Amino acid sequence: MATSRRSGSSSRKSAAGRPPTQRQLRVAELLRHRLSAIVARGEFDEKILNKAGITVTEVRIGPDLRHATAYVMPVGGLHIDKIIGLLNGYAPQLRKDVAKGLHLRYTPELSFKADLSFDEAASIDRILNSDIVRRDVAPEPKSADGDASDTPTPAKD
Repeated sequence: MATSRRSGSSSRKSAAGRPPTQRQLRVAELLRHRLSAIVARGEFDEKILNKAGITVTEVRIGPDLRHATAYVMPVGGLHIDKIIGLLNGYAPQLRKDVAKGLHLRYTPELSFKADLSFDEAASIDRILNSDIVRRDVAPEPKSADGDASDTPTPAKD
């Protein structure tokens, strides 16, 4: 009976509820590097794509290695909806460009989505820096004798 190796270091789960395999992770990272290099060259007909400073933050690939979703974010997050639409329009050409550097039986079909992890991180920072959280994690005030009011004193030997 054949078994497949599963990555224990990734907490991401695929649509089937299983974590990605080592091969999926490896191919996704290769795709991310290739897409980053292609986008960095800026050889698009659309000026907004050439000047946006697009970062490919992550690529997730399906278990059959035939479909990949690239998560991107332009510097500053400006015009994200327009950029995603344009990149999805360029997806067939980008797929051909990516295929030149990869040695895969099939080059995955590409789709692009906005990477919202930056917004989520900013939201978490706002919550952690709020007055309510600061109050909860602030050290307890000291009593007049220098000890915390609730802290028992250790027994001396």
